[in-house]
Amino acid sequence: MLANKQILEDHKVNIRIKLAAIWTSVMFCYIYGDYFELYVPKKVEGLLNGQNMLDSPVKLLLATIILTIPALMIFLSLMLSVKLAKWLNIAVGIFVTLFTLLVGISSITEWRSFYVFLSFLESILTAIIVFKAWAWPKLKKA
Repeated sequence: MLANKQILEDHKVNIRIKLAAIWTSVMFCYIYGDYFELYVPKKVEGLLNGQNMLDSPVKLLLATIILTIPALMIFLSLMLSVKLAKWLNIAVGIFVTLFTLLVGISSITEWRSFYVFLSFLESILTAIIVFKAWAWPKLKKA
């Protein structure tokens, strides 16, 4: 006699929630990358004496804008109209994928291997966003 097997409940997750969750994962990768970078030798010293890549107000503002985009996409994926959310996720997903790949490739050094790993992971996640947004489920006609 077969034992009574329990079947786990599985609800279909809305595409908007999936996209917001993936953007959230991207943000965590950004945050961890910036945090772990503080352990790179001479990084904190450079921050304290102003000798770092964000050494001007314009560069700092530009970096802030670029890093704010994925954070906003968490919200926008949930709140925009379906059509706008789909196309914005595709466009921003492509931009962020290419940008993080470029950053990852340009960061290849022994001390930044963690950063390269996170950049490639972010690129995979944002490519998944593009794919999921492109394949946004359609309503079935009755």
